[in-house]
Amino acid sequence: MESQPPGRPSPAYYDIVIVGAGPAGLMLSTCLARWGYKIKHIDNRSEPTPTGRADGIQPRSLDLLRNMGLKSAIMAHKPARVFEVAFWDPPKEGKGIVRTGTWASCPSFIDARYPFTTLLHQGLIERVFIADLEKQGVEVQRPWSIKGFKSDDKVNPYYPVQVDLEHVDGGARETVRAKYLFSGEGARSFVRDKLGIGITHKDPISHVWGVMDGVVETDFPDIKVEHGSIMVIPRENNMVRLYIQIASSTDPDWNPRKTATEQEVQASAKKILKPYSIEWERVEWYSVYPIGQGIAGKYTLDHRPKAGQGMNTAFLDAQNLAWKIHAVEAGFADRALLMTYEPERRAVAENLLDFDNRYAKLFSQRPPAANEVQAASNNTNGSATEENEFIKTFKESCEFTSGYGVAYGPNSLNWSPLHPAHSPLVLTYPEDTRLRPGHLMINADVTRVVDANVVHLEQQIPLNGSFRIYVFAGRPSSTTQKALLDLASHACKGRSFLTSYLRPDLGDVSHHENLNPHSLFFTLCTVFAAPHARIEIARDVPALLARYRGLVFADDRFDHRVPDATAAAHAKMGLDPERGGVVVVRPDGYVGIVVRLVEGSGTVDALNQYFGSFCKKKLGGVSRALL
Repeated sequence: MESQPPGRPSPAYYDIVIVGAGPAGLMLSTCLARWGYKIKHIDNRSEPTPTGRADGIQPRSLDLLRNMGLKSAIMAHKPARVFEVAFWDPPKEGKGIVRTGTWASCPSFIDARYPFTTLLHQGLIERVFIADLEKQGVEVQRPWSIKGFKSDDKVNPYYPVQVDLEHVDGGARETVRAKYLFSGEGARSFVRDKLGIGITHKDPISHVWGVMDGVVETDFPDIKVEHGSIMVIPRENNMVRLYIQIASSTDPDWNPRKTATEQEVQASAKKILKPYSIEWERVEWYSVYPIGQGIAGKYTLDHRPKAGQGMNTAFLDAQNLAWKIHAVEAGFADRALLMTYEPERRAVAENLLDFDNRYAKLFSQRPPAANEVQAASNNTNGSATEENEFIKTFKESCEFTSGYGVAYGPNSLNWSPLHPAHSPLVLTYPEDTRLRPGHLMINADVTRVVDANVVHLEQQIPLNGSFRIYVFAGRPSSTTQKALLDLASHACKGRSFLTSYLRPDLGDVSHHENLNPHSLFFTLCTVFAAPHARIEIARDVPALLARYRGLVFADDRFDHRVPDATAAAHAKMGLDPERGGVVVVRPDGYVGIVVRLVEGSGTVDALNQYFGSFCKKKLGGVSRALL
């Protein structure tokens, strides 16, 4: 973090004030707390969410939670897992409803580690984050609210934001100063209102859904179904959640929260499910959502909660912001890096809302035929001529809802071929590689050389604020051996990206430090296209890369997606196993750039160009060397 001002009174000064302890606030707080920042975190509720609210964790979010070491705590609550959804519709003749089709929650064309939706109520998810925060010495201050704020760097250039806080009963007040103020308040945000940031609604129709968690007795054969006006979701502890559409209106002043009752929602559900019966043994939570599509003037998101994206989008919003704040405050990146947050996340929000509208209109026109569902679910490589609009839209839907369809456009972090500093050594999609800047790194299984354990390559470097540099070294042969030695040699020289950001405590780093032995901003791993038994770290791995001995891998695992490949990870990445390549992955798991592995200084020069486009120091030339 940046140096502190002389004589700072520590109790009243914080790196960041976070308002709201929902998914976004807790994710941001957890990341920054782990990286050593001083946090003031408040919430106007006296306790975490006791019941209801968000409950769906999508596959990509589960990847993220595992990368943070939190997945096991989530799964310890024994959440429901949805592998398949079923659609019920009125028959062409007669009354009632009939099952018209089923499909996988996360179809096989998506390369997901966890091909299911995890269902657990938001309060239990919040408590997992809160427990982790407590380990870092951070406590959510409850029940407190924000009453005002102002920013003036002339008054205090180190902590320009003054924030006024108050206990909800009005009995206590507090004023603090911070570098950043973050609002995780949700749709009704005090901070956004005070900044005059309104929400533009893309969908003028407000659809009202009653939402109810409870234990039911029913003869309805499916516990997972979506039909025009009802959605049933399995929950923990024998409960189910029902989303029931009860009304709609274009009146901007319409407020159904004041009129819709629990009994009306139950009556609507009974009517829709006929000829099947349903009775409630117990209702744990009930609410009414008037739902439209909206996006704020400055990035924030509001859309249909039944799509299961609110909490998942919040997780990725906070992760994106957290590592960028860290990169700036730790002295690595120029402050302009923060300006990439809004265009990246806003574009995701706009794409999601636009797609949601298209998807809803498509389904309102006609239900999909069984053969279309089957084709969309199973066809991984169908040509455009084989895919009608429904199949294309269904696949796009699954990519969005799973989280794997989120992608960022070209900028200083995600280099396209049109980048002004684009090196001829940069590998481009799809000509040279299957990896795309701004997209998630592709999943791959590899064997860790030191212990022969089979591991998920993309999970081996945790979310710790470091850029992940994957050196795909090809086969240990003369083809790549010299290039690998030159990469290590030039990374240790001059003002390279690595030597420019060496750890200040380099001489005292433990021999057992495997992730950041040289720099807190980079972690290096090496992947050979060879069986693990043929790889000798002392012989095949240069000293620089051998320091990360727990991150030396053999690409020797079979993958059904590339069944003919002898080096599946190289093949899935689209990298030549004879030539290899270097993949730079951002701290949040998205690819930044892919570079050729060549003899001489070219590979390191290209990496210096990339990192030099947003880091604070000038790279290249002569500086401290790593010996």
